[in-house]
Amino acid sequence: QGILREGLEDVKQFFKANGSCRLPLSPSLLVKGIVPRDCSYFNSNAVPLKLSFQNVDPLGENIRVIFKCGDDLRQDMLTLQMIRIMNKIWVQEGLDMRMVIFRCFSTGRGRGMVEMIPNAETLRKIQVEHGVTGSFKDRPLADWLQKHNPEEDEYEKAVENFIYSCAGCCVATYVLGICDRHNDNIMLKTTGHMFHIDFGRFLGHAQMFGNIKRDRAPFVFTSDMAYVINGGDKPSSRFHDFVDLCCQAYNLIRKHTHLFLNLLGLMLSCGIPELSDLEDLKYVYDALRPQDSDADATTYFTRLIESSLGSVATKLNFFIHNLAQMKFTGSDARPTLSFAPRTHTIKTSGRIRDVFLCRHERVFNPSKGYTYVVKVQRESPGEVAYVQRTFEEFQELHNKLRLLFPSSLLPSFPSRFIIGRSRGEAVAERRKEELNGYIWHLIHAAPEVAECDLIYTFFHPLPRDEKAAGTNPTPKPADATWARPLGKVGGEVKLSISYKNNKLFIMVMHIRGLPPLQDGNDPDPYVKTYLLPDPQKTTKRKTKVARKTCNPTYNEMLVYDGIPRGDLQQRELRLSVLSEEGFWENILLGEVSIRLRDLDLAQEKMGWFALGSRGHGTL
Repeated sequence: QGILREGLEDVKQFFKANGSCRLPLSPSLLVKGIVPRDCSYFNSNAVPLKLSFQNVDPLGENIRVIFKCGDDLRQDMLTLQMIRIMNKIWVQEGLDMRMVIFRCFSTGRGRGMVEMIPNAETLRKIQVEHGVTGSFKDRPLADWLQKHNPEEDEYEKAVENFIYSCAGCCVATYVLGICDRHNDNIMLKTTGHMFHIDFGRFLGHAQMFGNIKRDRAPFVFTSDMAYVINGGDKPSSRFHDFVDLCCQAYNLIRKHTHLFLNLLGLMLSCGIPELSDLEDLKYVYDALRPQDSDADATTYFTRLIESSLGSVATKLNFFIHNLAQMKFTGSDARPTLSFAPRTHTIKTSGRIRDVFLCRHERVFNPSKGYTYVVKVQRESPGEVAYVQRTFEEFQELHNKLRLLFPSSLLPSFPSRFIIGRSRGEAVAERRKEELNGYIWHLIHAAPEVAECDLIYTFFHPLPRDEKAAGTNPTPKPADATWARPLGKVGGEVKLSISYKNNKLFIMVMHIRGLPPLQDGNDPDPYVKTYLLPDPQKTTKRKTKVARKTCNPTYNEMLVYDGIPRGDLQQRELRLSVLSEEGFWENILLGEVSIRLRDLDLAQEKMGWFALGSRGHGTL
């Protein structure tokens, strides 16, 4: 801090002498001074500076930039240029991946400026709102987006932005081999746009722990990202859209393999250590697989998504990074509540006179459970508000209060664990009484506790409370907006069917809306096909088995060789979806028969086919 303050004094003297200057980051940015109170530094290895400059335009906001010393920013500039070209290719093909591409400029050897994106936070900061183990939890990203987009249409728009930008990031970081990916160099905007920063390692030059690569997954795609996309912890049809976007974006870049190889080849002699010989170019060539067909590349990238999603190494890497950063956290970093978009104080909200937990209510969204309705009375006459909080949110409040105050100043918190049934009306009723006592003691605790910002933020109404105000406590009917929609019985399967050189290609892409099993569990579905007539059962083809889902993704190619074009008119594709049941007989979930004479296979046919009992399917 001392060194930073001394440096800022020098900058202030510069502006006193010169009046104003243009920032190297962009000549259009004209600044007239520095704002010391808004300047600080980051805790990464190079300790970059966060600087805030006064805008010459009186109506303009302060201009915030990052100044780095010790990193070769030419590599960052090159990486961002490659991503910018990818984005142009996608946009020209009618695919807007909602990419966030910021400015970066090398101002000298091992130093330069980087644009700061407003209203964005690192994944680490979002995850540690749920504790140091937040990287192992599925809900932090979804909860953070919900907090900043309380209205349903706002949240849906944010999720849509997240799906597109996350898909773009997966493709770009894989193709360019961007390594050293941890939760402090992946950021999320409040609008849902995800983007990567700090490209100090690329073209597969991963950091090593001994003989072990730090970046073990093909790219960063974790279960908390999938949770946002699916709208929960089970795969939904939105995950199909995400996979399709990734594969489409990947195939569009593959068409321009030579462009990227030529551009990177021009930079071989510029002295960037990680781009110095043909082996580095070969990394991009291998990643783009120009020898593959689009169908093969689609299957390949789908397997990469599955591999990344199933990687525990990424979450472990995030967790280790959380631990490493804990020792750097400044003493001025005050704990905040993960579900509250902003902090409230006794001055801004008004003194609380009394709180009373009125009742509990059954809820189904975002997950089944109970919420507790608290009546909050303030000293202003007639000012009464009702807030809804879950048991987990009460627990978070208590855990964060323990970071600020010794246990002797705090009331004891009700146990999370209850012997016997852990759910149900009786448990909710018992917790209601215990929580009532807890919040009464909180409000009547020592003034430094009772009047702290955490408590006033906790009892301040959120947008969801204002929306629920005035509603009666009876459960909502089953057709309410949050009710889980029932899938079409039998579901639908998405296929791509094509014919070339006496080969029939059946790409099994996705299935949506499969019925759950009779015991209420999700099935373990797989697809089986026959090309009829087939008296010897020689045309059986199968996909892999997807686990515990009603909306599986496969992107697997099933090929029938040696089929003359004249035979197509007499053949029929029989497709069945079954649930694998181990030792028991597999359960039929739906099937469809497709007469090939009904399809014009002069070109690829892609679409959804309804599954049901035996009958001829139509697109």
